[in-house]
Amino acid sequence: MNALLNRRIALVGNPNCGKTALFNLLTGGRQKVANYAGVTVERKEGRFVAADGRVLKILDLPGTYSFDATSPDERITRDVCYGEYPGEAAPDMIVCVADATNLRLHLRFVLEVRQLGLPVVLALNMMDAARKRGIRIDLEALQQRLGMPVIETVAVRRDGARELVARLSAEAMPAPPQVRSRDSEQGGDHEALHREVREILAAAVTMPAQTESRDDALDRWILHPVWGVVILAVVMFLVFQAVYSVGKPLTDLIGDAFGWMGGQVASLMPAGALQSLISDGIFGGLGTVLGFLPEILVLFFFILVLEESGYLPRAAFLLDRLMLTVGLTGRSFIPLLSSFACAIPGIMGTRSIQDPRDRLTTILIAPLMTCSARLPVYALLIGAFIPAHRVGGLMNLQGLVLFALYVLGIVGAMAVGWVMKRFRHDQSEHALLMELPSYRLPTPRDVAIGLWERASIFVKRLTGVILALTVLMWFLSAFPGPPAGATRPAIEYSFAGYFGHWLQYLFAPLGFTWEMCISLIPAFAARETAVAALATVYSVGGADLGGDGLGAALTHNFGLPSALSLLVWFVFAPQCMSTLAVIRRETHSWRNVLVSFGYMFGIAYLASLITYQVARWLL
Repeated sequence: MNALLNRRIALVGNPNCGKTALFNLLTGGRQKVANYAGVTVERKEGRFVAADGRVLKILDLPGTYSFDATSPDERITRDVCYGEYPGEAAPDMIVCVADATNLRLHLRFVLEVRQLGLPVVLALNMMDAARKRGIRIDLEALQQRLGMPVIETVAVRRDGARELVARLSAEAMPAPPQVRSRDSEQGGDHEALHREVREILAAAVTMPAQTESRDDALDRWILHPVWGVVILAVVMFLVFQAVYSVGKPLTDLIGDAFGWMGGQVASLMPAGALQSLISDGIFGGLGTVLGFLPEILVLFFFILVLEESGYLPRAAFLLDRLMLTVGLTGRSFIPLLSSFACAIPGIMGTRSIQDPRDRLTTILIAPLMTCSARLPVYALLIGAFIPAHRVGGLMNLQGLVLFALYVLGIVGAMAVGWVMKRFRHDQSEHALLMELPSYRLPTPRDVAIGLWERASIFVKRLTGVILALTVLMWFLSAFPGPPAGATRPAIEYSFAGYFGHWLQYLFAPLGFTWEMCISLIPAFAARETAVAALATVYSVGGADLGGDGLGAALTHNFGLPSALSLLVWFVFAPQCMSTLAVIRRETHSWRNVLVSFGYMFGIAYLASLITYQVARWLL
């Protein structure tokens, strides 16, 4: 029993094989996500509960095409499978997941996994899609050829892994496959592997067509050089419209609720520092940031749906020619798109880029993609200064402004990439080779798990670093207090007031008030805290932040030119400390950290200066 409880099962497979969907189906919410020691590669481990109550550990390893590793992700998978990764025990059993509709590609890796000499089960995933396409697979012949159990799975169905569950729950593990040769252990004899794949396909698989007619019909439009770009622009535009149309009402509701709770708590406590901390610091600052969670989740929802549907790799192909003009390839598209959620996984995602120059360029421009942490700042300023008018009777003006800010970040990133290309000695272009998965409907369970993970990360940050910075900002705004005979507002005699007025000398040409200046400091630790800092400063200063109180306080203290300048600042401003730390870990260079911080600060200052001066002249 103890041996069974300690059994470690590793899920491996090519990208886009449905491995993570199968992992979610087996483990559900019993997952924990961390990083491998010393690197930023994500480590996902879950618990699988068998029918008789026994518990097994399942490790979801990064997708790889071969053990002949060319990226950090692939090296992690190889080293863990071989039992060579420091601090990570070798798996007792391998579940190799393969796309049943694309065995010509996936079987090559299965043959490499067989060389490990470990018990292996082959999970033929997406069998429902294979049958619809008329693909017939002789499971007995395939088992005999491979020397391992072969099990059908459909990871998008609730009972789609029933046979696999029974196999994993069995007392006895499958016998290790017979290792015929060690020559292909690290992908050595490639021609021998390809020859064996062809022999297996001829003996066990009947495939009427290489691709599905539905995929071909959709790709004629989605990959069209003109209409494909139009479709991509429309999709992204609708996403940002939805952020305001769907998320904003929920944000307002949460803001009203926290304003009411803060007022109720304050009425039950005696006046003093503790009441101010709870009412102004916690409910005024932290509650304001939490209110923007719905808008962040709406953005994540659409990113997850696009990823699950198989659209994102096609967008990468579509933009490959455009990316080449700035010295990149379409392979940079997915890490850059991931940076819209957060720059950290976007930078980590560059490990799939083999060319070192392309990878470094992508890392340095990824922070210019507008991450979700900036969304609370955008939503606050746009809601306060941009009227909710309809443009053409359909489009929301606030959504248009938000879309424009995202486009501005993209244009800035492309411009920086183009400049970096001028300094490259090697001007050769690299062909983009990427597998295009079949289109599929996103699984509600996988989308829900993804949203839950994102919400959990946001709330953990909220109750961790953001809470600490909010309390610190309250202290700086409340002490030491005004001297006797003071005539100005009390907050101007606080540490925050003094420091904000000192910073204003640097940022006055940008139209920043001292309150705006002080909010930039905690924002360097976490972007969202800029909202919390402004809420705390104005709340301590006596403003009523119930309902749309913070927006009203902003419009009372500075005008539209300053608001536009601050918005542009956050488009280009240096990223948070966590992002800079990841740049250091991924590039092993402090020089790259300084380059990233320096060029972004310079662009942000110049762009905000131009925006403020032009806006003053026009308005």
